[in-house]
Amino acid sequence: MLKFLSVRDFVIVDSLELDFSSGFTALTGETGAGKSILIDALSLALGERGDAGMVRCGCERAEISTEFDIVDLPDLQSWLHEQELVGDAHVCLLRRVLDANGRSRGFINGRSATLQQMRDAGGYLLDIHGQHAHQSLLHPDAQRDLLDGYAGLMSEAGELAGLFREWQTLLRRHTRLEQTAVAVAGERELLLFQRHELEMLNFSVQSWMELQTEYARLSHAADLLETAQFGVEILSEADTACLVQLNALTVRLRAGIEFDGALQDILNIVESAQNDLQEAMYALRHYLQKVDVDPQKLREQELRMAAVVDASRKYRVMPEQLPETLQCIVARLDELGCDADLAVLAQQEAAAREQYLSAAKKLSAARKKAAEKLSCEITAAMQTLAMQGGNFVVALKPLAEGNAQGLETFEFQVAVNPGLPLRSLAKVASGGELSRISLAIQVAASQAAIVPTLIFDEVDSGIGGRVAEIVGALLKRLGQRHQVMCVTHLPQVAAMADAQWQVSKSSRNGATVSTISILDQAERIEEIARMLGGVKLTDTTRKHAAEMLKTGLGLSS
Repeated sequence: MLKFLSVRDFVIVDSLELDFSSGFTALTGETGAGKSILIDALSLALGERGDAGMVRCGCERAEISTEFDIVDLPDLQSWLHEQELVGDAHVCLLRRVLDANGRSRGFINGRSATLQQMRDAGGYLLDIHGQHAHQSLLHPDAQRDLLDGYAGLMSEAGELAGLFREWQTLLRRHTRLEQTAVAVAGERELLLFQRHELEMLNFSVQSWMELQTEYARLSHAADLLETAQFGVEILSEADTACLVQLNALTVRLRAGIEFDGALQDILNIVESAQNDLQEAMYALRHYLQKVDVDPQKLREQELRMAAVVDASRKYRVMPEQLPETLQCIVARLDELGCDADLAVLAQQEAAAREQYLSAAKKLSAARKKAAEKLSCEITAAMQTLAMQGGNFVVALKPLAEGNAQGLETFEFQVAVNPGLPLRSLAKVASGGELSRISLAIQVAASQAAIVPTLIFDEVDSGIGGRVAEIVGALLKRLGQRHQVMCVTHLPQVAAMADAQWQVSKSSRNGATVSTISILDQAERIEEIARMLGGVKLTDTTRKHAAEMLKTGLGLSS
């Protein structure tokens, strides 16, 4: 619901701040006072295009700010989250700045927004019915939503959209697989061969490291054996072996100690070296017993290493990456395995299509029934709105192929006068007729609550007397479910309003300025009397105005 509007330097408004309430509010005033300026300002705040001519003469910029209560608009709250435009809880602020040079800027909850984003947000908040503003009821999507809301089918429509998306996903997969079946079969055959080849290789990083170590040892076994034998010989078996020489030196050092004790330290060093060499000789002999010179085993290892290297070259990876390559092949086979069975996928797609069609047919039947009822209610309302003999039809046109919205498109069709053919509501020429038809639609489908705030401009064009009273009563009735504002010049309509605002203009410092005043009971009587009697007001006119107002307020109680 619209809570607040601030207008600065817009057309002939210098400064205006308005607090709004629920129910039905009438905007009245003399011709040319600027009653439509309020609608123009709100339209600009909702993303309509503006131009430099809207900036008050002599000012740098025009600025319009609005505040809406969105506690009962969960769809708008979700949209704001998606667009990252969330503000204070349950509040939506729209602000539009129009510079004198024609530059325009928009803001939602203090964040910069495009005009399209402002129009999208406005679509949840407010609808203006009249020849001066956008008409959501002229759009097929809004017509569908209104009918579904009227019939209580919004949940079913949402579920149908989900079923359609599921069916289309399976249909695309099925079509894609059919188109690429030969290529997929070839790829799968290659992958099966590659998986078998790598699995037979039985490769692991740990075994590869062990193989490299063992191969290095086996390939140098002869050299290692010769080295060990040489070591044993020079340590203990040769005539001049190290241990033999050290033994001789040890004997002589022990003998020399009897004459010089200083040799004891040297003897200790020599004996330690003798022990270390003795241990080395024992280790070499033990190593000689373990050295394996096996040409057959060496050949096997050479073949194993060659197979690994060939595989790594073939798959263009390092040997250590072969297990990862195998995992990728297996994963791709799993993907192809899910989609490879065309028969299974075809069954899944057919089942999804059947589920969608079944739900779509049920929805279509419910929509058809609701369309007939809504058409009758709107047609009946038209008879009371100076369109006797008029006819209204919610036309459901079948689609060759269904879509996410169902098996039909929607078009509101109307014949304003008897004998005329039905035409699309979008082609109705008269702004007044269009506004009154919109009023009839909104009253008939008010429980759908498409938007919380409705503004009507020129709904009383070309009518008067009893029809004007009926229009006022319909607006009051609509105001019980929505926040309703109506620009009117008819006293019968104004008297039915829960609140009345007077738009007037005056000259200030040589410039024309438009203002809006909220009227109390006495002021309303004077304004309605003016609307009834013109320039010169009489007691009779005031009495008549008071009776009309009393009747209108009595209806609200």
